[in-house]
Amino acid sequence: MSAQRVLLIDDMRLSREGLASLLDGEAWIAALDTAADAATTLQRVREFRPDVILLNLATVGSLDILGAVVSADPHACVVAIGVAGREDEVIACAEAGVAGYLLREGSCTDLGVTVQSVIRGETLCPPQIAATLLRRVASLAAERRSWATPSHLTAREQQVLRLIEQGLSNREISQRLGIEIRTVKNHVHNILEKLQVHRRGEAAARMRAVEALGVGQPRAR
Repeated sequence: MSAQRVLLIDDMRLSREGLASLLDGEAWIAALDTAADAATTLQRVREFRPDVILLNLATVGSLDILGAVVSADPHACVVAIGVAGREDEVIACAEAGVAGYLLREGSCTDLGVTVQSVIRGETLCPPQIAATLLRRVASLAAERRSWATPSHLTAREQQVLRLIEQGLSNREISQRLGIEIRTVKNHVHNILEKLQVHRRGEAAARMRAVEALGVGQPRAR
């Protein structure tokens, strides 16, 4: 791996200077710069053009800094260091675009290995963090399946829902399907209840969202 330009972000001077001193001379670092706050970080990102950004999550406003950095330079690889391993912290970092993680007990050697992995386009992370991310993926997949097939609408309810989505009134639906208005109202009531929404517009939006996801329609019984 070629040596990288590295930017270290840490608002505690002692730990920032200490880590910078420890990293000095590492073969994988071509140049090292530091920043202590959001404003300085963005300035250094523009001027220093780092390949790798090391962000200490103990820094005040670290997640906001992370979001700003990723927006300013989407190509820079951000490694979160000093990670406690809490699920909310890990997921927030992943959603913001972190490329790698280093736990609080990680060493300089661990950091070098992590940086090398993210430069190769890989994500090397501790087992507990990998487990957290996999649980999150499984949870999102379950939510998506639930959203796509929320309640097993009957064939007739699906017909009514599609006509609601087209903007037809109850009277127009009854005329289109050749059924009583009272029957249409019953179907609409069942649809709202099954989709767990309160208004026709919400039911229509639900159908449009399902179609946009491309994961199928509510199945008929």
